Amino acid sequence: MRRLRYLLAGMVALPFAVLAWLWLTMLSPFTYDRPDHLPDVDGGPHEVFVYGTLRFAPVRWVVMGRAGETRSAILEDFRRDGLDIAEAPEEQVEGKVVVVSDRELERLDRYERLGIRYGRMNRRLADGSEAWVYQRLADEPETVEPR
Repeated sequence: MRRLRYLLAGMVALPFAVLAWLWLTMLSPFTYDRPDHLPDVDGGPHEVFVYGTLRFAPVRWVVMGRAGETRSAILEDFRRDGLDIAEAPEEQVEGKVVVVSDRELERLDRYERLGIRYGRMNRRLADGSEAWVYQRLADEPETVEPR
């Protein structure tokens, strides 16, 4: 009987723990301060190429407040490298492009820890369109390339 109580308590506590983690990661003022050297986000819409967790609608919904419409896209001359991409001639990364507002782009910046963990670069995709692409930062805090 005691094990059943622990199991039920865990089943109740787990969703609250997940929600607390999501709030702390995505919305709280305690886990990310946009670095002062970053330029302000211009008004949207913005096209963003996503190649990792943000390819999944539930993740985008949690991060941006909606899943958003996407289209398949390819980033040429790059390859996946764990949670990052790296330049690699004649290789390609498959992903999706999502169109976001300026507020949603700010939320994506927060999720990617722009200026701390990732930079946001403007890249040309295989179809000729341009989109923002998050790329892991080296030790230097370079963050946003101008368009």
